[in-house]
Amino acid sequence: MNHPDRLRHAIGERGTTPLIGVFDMFSASLAAQHYDGMFISGFGFAASHYGLPDIGFIAWPDIVHFVQRLRLAFPRQHLLVDIDDGYVDPETACHVVQHLEAAGASGVILEDQARPRRCGHVDGKRVLPLDQYLEKLGMVLDARRDLVVVARTDATEEAEILRRAQALAATDADVVLVDGVRSVEWIRKVRDVIGDKPLLFNQIAGGKSPRLSLTELADLGVDVAIYSTPCLFAAHSAIDDALTRLKHADGRLPEHTARSVGVAESQALLERNISRHHAVPSLPPQLPSPPEPVGVG
Repeated sequence: MNHPDRLRHAIGERGTTPLIGVFDMFSASLAAQHYDGMFISGFGFAASHYGLPDIGFIAWPDIVHFVQRLRLAFPRQHLLVDIDDGYVDPETACHVVQHLEAAGASGVILEDQARPRRCGHVDGKRVLPLDQYLEKLGMVLDARRDLVVVARTDATEEAEILRRAQALAATDADVVLVDGVRSVEWIRKVRDVIGDKPLLFNQIAGGKSPRLSLTELADLGVDVAIYSTPCLFAAHSAIDDALTRLKHADGRLPEHTARSVGVAESQALLERNISRHHAVPSLPPQLPSPPEPVGVG
């Protein structure tokens, strides 16, 4: 089974499939110890790669190169990639999708925002006219081979949310996402209007959406949950705290204990990512060769 089909199969299973947002190779190394799937978050990538907010600074070759590194280090993980608005132009969106599929991505999320874009959980978002987005989405769907495509709307007006969700569900997109959905009631409304199409829910700390467990999401009919920034925000808190304590200790490092991380622990984590340490996937059994034809004469 290829990477997109493996993700498609996971989405189709009972329950809600979690995908954990990672922002660099180190956060991905830690996430891989706990979950089978990763979400390459635009928020996290813009923060880690550029030190900038998620308002449209990402250059598509950078995200493709990141996915290449991820796939080499994590050959079995689901990799769902946030490609924002496809980097504005529909032709560019198609080009990026083909590069990502060749790099080993499992799927992409394509949003309907207009520039300047925003994080899906902040105010001030604007969306493209629906027909323009559907044209771009249709081109992306035609450009992929097997890649899972999540169609995302950032509409905020209630009637427009339902109109767009229904329109996205009628396409050949694999999954629908309404970002910034504000309540359980609205998850139910979206679930009803998209019919049998798989539904994705985005959770981000401090965002507009309710905090829900995977069990609660499964009961609401949510098929996939992306956690955009748990690694980034945890790193923010932990690094700030560690440096504050180092400053207060006059630069003396804390004592290394069995429960802390030092050179050996970090080295052991990273060595698992070396490709030669990955198990060679088993090949399907070969059928016996047919007998040689018997010549006549």
